[in-house]
Amino acid sequence: MSTTLCKAVFASLLLFSCRLHAQEVIRQEGCDINPYSKQIDSLKNLFTNQGYVVLREASMAMQSEYEMPIVVPMSQGALYQFVFIGDPTSRLYEVRMYDWNEKQVVFKQNKWGDVDGNIITYAYSPQFSEYHMIKPVQVNKNHKKLCGYVLLLKKVK
Repeated sequence: MSTTLCKAVFASLLLFSCRLHAQEVIRQEGCDINPYSKQIDSLKNLFTNQGYVVLREASMAMQSEYEMPIVVPMSQGALYQFVFIGDPTSRLYEVRMYDWNEKQVVFKQNKWGDVDGNIITYAYSPQFSEYHMIKPVQVNKNHKKLCGYVLLLKKVK
């Protein structure tokens, strides 16, 4: 009897803990990109005129001081262009990119008042065909919830 009771309690605890863990999943949510639309269109035109095609683009709701991880597959030898546009009122913008072995391969930082302002862009050509993780973050002292926009382009030969 006690063995059956123990199994039942263990099974219910296991189910309960799985439900709690499932509620902690952070999902990417979109946001209003109207304030960025001119910048986005301008950058898309600039890069498409240079022979790039858009692979992925998304607006994303962000919290100040929290990274938003993005996982993308990249092919060895291809040339990629990554663009992050943050809220213009933020004080700091950073993008870090890691390869599959969690080695940081790119770090870019802009501060409020820099020439590039709220836009971080960089070119990257991976040494191996593998997934990469890109982590943009922005810091804003006045707003906790922010909007960001990412764009990944690939050079067409």
